[in-house]
Amino acid sequence: MMTLTAAKFIDAWAATVVVAGAGTGIGTVFGSLTIGYARNLSLKQQLLSYAIVGFTLTGAMGLFCLMVAFLILFAT
Repeated sequence: MMTLTAAKFIDAWAATVVVAGAGTGIGTVFGSLTIGYARNLSLKQQLLSYAIVGFTLTGAMGLFCLMVAFLILFAT
């Protein structure tokens, strides 16, 4: 029984580490938006729409991995 509990915590930790990757991805998207906007001001609207899609997809992956971590911990 002890090894099953330890395995659950290790699996949940591994799924939670991906949330840090999602945070890094959001920072990368925001940094790229800032650089792109500084280089070409006329593309503001197009760059913003691409950035919103990037924020959404990256945040969704982070939330999905957090949900998997909770499922590993509390579903069994």
